[in-house]
Amino acid sequence: MATSLREAIAETAASIKELLAGRAPVCGLILGSGLNFYADTLEQQEILPYKQLPHMKVSTATGHKGQFVLGRVPGTEVWVLCMQGRLHGYEGVSAQDVALPVWAMQAAGIDTLITTNAVGALNPAFEVGSFCVMSDHINFTGRNPIAHPEGNLIAERFVPMLDAHDPQMRALLLDIAEREGVDVNEGVYLGLMGPNFETPAEVRLFASWGADTVAMSVGEEGIAARHVGMRVLGLSLVSNKACGIEGADPNSDEVMDVAEKVKPEFTALMNGFLCELAHLQ
Repeated sequence: MATSLREAIAETAASIKELLAGRAPVCGLILGSGLNFYADTLEQQEILPYKQLPHMKVSTATGHKGQFVLGRVPGTEVWVLCMQGRLHGYEGVSAQDVALPVWAMQAAGIDTLITTNAVGALNPAFEVGSFCVMSDHINFTGRNPIAHPEGNLIAERFVPMLDAHDPQMRALLLDIAEREGVDVNEGVYLGLMGPNFETPAEVRLFASWGADTVAMSVGEEGIAARHVGMRVLGLSLVSNKACGIEGADPNSDEVMDVAEKVKPEFTALMNGFLCELAHLQ
């Protein structure tokens, strides 16, 4: 008999609880393209590969290690559960596959999600190498993880999305960025299926809709998290100008090169934010 979605969430959550062993992470942190390195900076790391979980698909995206990493922010007692790599729709997985680890983290007792990624800047004022905290998002993947026969059995089907990206956490991150001297903007993120980069015509269209950044993840994760009542913060690394802006023609190598250069800034920003977030909980 096929495993139901609710059973898959419960069984995945049970494995995560075993990893946590009574420790209470301040959040679940999804590390996107070029940002997997952050989990390697944590102390007392414990690792759970996705392939050891019966219902988790393994990421095939470049640079995504495909494992949970539990660890402490250095020099503190602040624990965080990281996902070193995520699933994307362009890998041929379902919206529910993308959402499963988010739902499972919530079922394991984690009530806050920070999701990070690399984006192209639609807003010409956003510089490559800066960061953008999501004030809102446009899910233009054409998919929704709640659109499933069991969606209303997991939580209420019709989910309000006002302030889907938590205002208090956004303000806190911007304060930390100012303190650490890290360039962080705030703007609307648009998520696509991919895997091709956008055309210049699409870029002009998306900008006219009010979107500031664009990439191929986060939307389905954010919906899944809000579905089960998690607080959500989205943070993007601006790895390139979107196609056609200032002659840009993005490629995947560009993403990794920019991420390598901003490791100190991302680490300082994330460490400071997680510690302040822990004080608020």
